[in-house]
Amino acid sequence: MTLFKRLAPVVFAVLAAAGPARALDIDVTSFKLDNGMQVVVIPDHRAPVVTHMVWYKTGAADETQGKAGVAHLLEHLMFKGTPKHPDGAFSRIVRANGGDENAFTTQDYTAYFQKVMKDRLPLVMELEADRMQNLELTDETVLPERSVVLEERRQRTDNEPAGLLNEQMDAAMYTAHPYGKPVIGWMSQVSKLTRQDAMDFYAAHYEPENAILIVAGDVTPDEVKTLAERYYGPLKNKRPTPERLRAEEPPPNAERRITMSDPRVSSPNWQRQYLTPSARQLSQREELAMSILAEIVGGSNQSRFFQTLNIDKKLAAYSGAWFDADQLDYGSFGVYASPNPGVTIETAEKEVDAILSDVATKGVTQAELDRSRNNMIASAVYVLDSQDKLARLFGVALATGQTIDDVKNWDRDLSLVTVDDVNKAARTILDRKASVTGVLLPEAKSQ
Repeated sequence: MTLFKRLAPVVFAVLAAAGPARALDIDVTSFKLDNGMQVVVIPDHRAPVVTHMVWYKTGAADETQGKAGVAHLLEHLMFKGTPKHPDGAFSRIVRANGGDENAFTTQDYTAYFQKVMKDRLPLVMELEADRMQNLELTDETVLPERSVVLEERRQRTDNEPAGLLNEQMDAAMYTAHPYGKPVIGWMSQVSKLTRQDAMDFYAAHYEPENAILIVAGDVTPDEVKTLAERYYGPLKNKRPTPERLRAEEPPPNAERRITMSDPRVSSPNWQRQYLTPSARQLSQREELAMSILAEIVGGSNQSRFFQTLNIDKKLAAYSGAWFDADQLDYGSFGVYASPNPGVTIETAEKEVDAILSDVATKGVTQAELDRSRNNMIASAVYVLDSQDKLARLFGVALATGQTIDDVKNWDRDLSLVTVDDVNKAARTILDRKASVTGVLLPEAKSQ
């Protein structure tokens, strides 16, 4: 499924030596507190360490019109303190107790995590529960942090031509849906965000019933339930969580193209993205067929892209394909290639289109399906060694409308995918009317 591609090379563990692919051997328990907060426990007793994560089912796509970037800004501000733990105390306490902590924001969710020794789990639960409802902000804390976010945008997007191109491709792909605006926000809107904007978003979305607690590590479900009821259980939902009303993207009827030139670019790059349904809108089998299609087209050195573009015709320095449906409303299927010196973008694009056309019209072979499925299974060997990656795996799924069984049973469902399933996926996905092509070119520096 898409989670495999999104976290690559962090993927699902399969005990292939025991025989054919089977359901994942992961012990997962899930329950809800009386206030509606979902709790997921993933025991791992190899070391006295735990990963504690709180996921809020809200992100950049839930922002009010004109407030782009407020979800991400609030993520930063959540470390600024409460009356009980003033500015900066959260991070200082976690570090003083030998832990690591951080957070991240996407279009659909915001997550906060700590990795600590088992006996420090009550401490981080108390800290996280405190800031879920008691965040205290002033202009003196908000405005400097807003400047930090603006600088982050300059470094990660404005100073990165590839980042600027991707941002423009998203804006072209989504003409109505909020996925068209960047998670970090537009500079013009972020620079105007206020303390009240952040507090309004916090009050609307940071409620127990809108959160998922995931604990992976040296714990039992009973231990986590006792602690969760002690620290998170008393929290009350102060207001109903807003319904996630997002503008629906109209059916695309024309392909789009973005061309950018930049003097900081050393070699040309070509890419294309196709709009697809999200994982929650697809059956597990349909989603897996799309993931296998990406593997066949450009997922390995045995793929059609690599064998044709890189090896046989030597047109590309690198190439590939991917499928990502781990968003709430829409997914995307992407292909890319960087031409070798002396090869034009037009030549590389023509060959890419020929390969995709051949896949869509003639289909894939059983041998390609078997090889790609085996590649996916063979790659899926490391996730059980990482509490953090296990916790993220389930967090992403649950925050985007998928289920625990979707994660645990992916390999069983993978074995059911047929050539017809993959060929149907190719005919469905590879529609140029639902695509955006991006071209990034070097630009001669002015003398």
